[in-house]
Amino acid sequence: MKALASSGLARKTGPSSSSRAQASSQITRGVIYAGALFTTLVLLGIVGFILVNGIPHLTPTLFEWSYTSENVSLMPALISTLYMALLALLIAVPIGVSSAIYLVEYAKPGSRFVRVVRVTTETLQGIPSIIYGLFGMLFFTTVLGWGLSLLSGACTLAIMILPVVMRTAEEALIAVPASYRAGGFALGAGYLRTIFRCVLPSALPGIVGGVLLALGRCVGEVAALLFTAGTIAQIPDFGGQGIFALFDSCRTLAIHMYVLASEGLHIDETYATAVVLLVLVTLLNVIANVAEKRLRVK
Repeated sequence: MKALASSGLARKTGPSSSSRAQASSQITRGVIYAGALFTTLVLLGIVGFILVNGIPHLTPTLFEWSYTSENVSLMPALISTLYMALLALLIAVPIGVSSAIYLVEYAKPGSRFVRVVRVTTETLQGIPSIIYGLFGMLFFTTVLGWGLSLLSGACTLAIMILPVVMRTAEEALIAVPASYRAGGFALGAGYLRTIFRCVLPSALPGIVGGVLLALGRCVGEVAALLFTAGTIAQIPDFGGQGIFALFDSCRTLAIHMYVLASEGLHIDETYATAVVLLVLVTLLNVIANVAEKRLRVK
């Protein structure tokens, strides 16, 4: 009797518990889908708003080589953005990748030094960009006497993106299997040769992804550059001044948008600049994904 009662109880409770589990699963799935749909709609709304308000105002005068108060050309800002991002990467990437190689390959795992460096790196990633801008203004523009210049802005950006480059490079190196290193040693290669011939090529996709992520942050930065690079709409004249053009003040696309919006006289051109900046950032993301996939295939 007890067995029959227990089996009957199991028959009664089994389907109900199963139905409750299915209902809970469906609710969870619905919440996830709703969140994804909401995020997608918000993103599409922002992008659509920018495109609708900006594309009609993309005129040839916006792409003239020289900036005037009549054409408010974005071309000097576009060229300065590329200069700024390239110079910042030239400073940050060698330092960041070298630091990651030391932490992963040479430093004692779990040592106090490694823990301190990683905590410091994570802390630097969370510091607002305005703090980097204030530091750059006090140190590069004032103490070193570089003034509001391309070099001051690039060095400030390099410090700001250094934690990103360093952390992504470190994770990419950690992900390389130990068998790659063992294989290099078995073939008679030294430690340094093994790192550059076996480990780094395998970690290159992750490193490139981190570098392009840092590049995207450089392109869209405003606060850190207002205090270090200035707002003058001009292209650094490397052809005429050579290396001394690094001390020319300039404005990036993001700062160009900020200046136009704050003036309130060229709102249409501000939206047009936003379209160009959106296309530039999207293009960088596409290049990052394609480059990472091709490097992984190789």
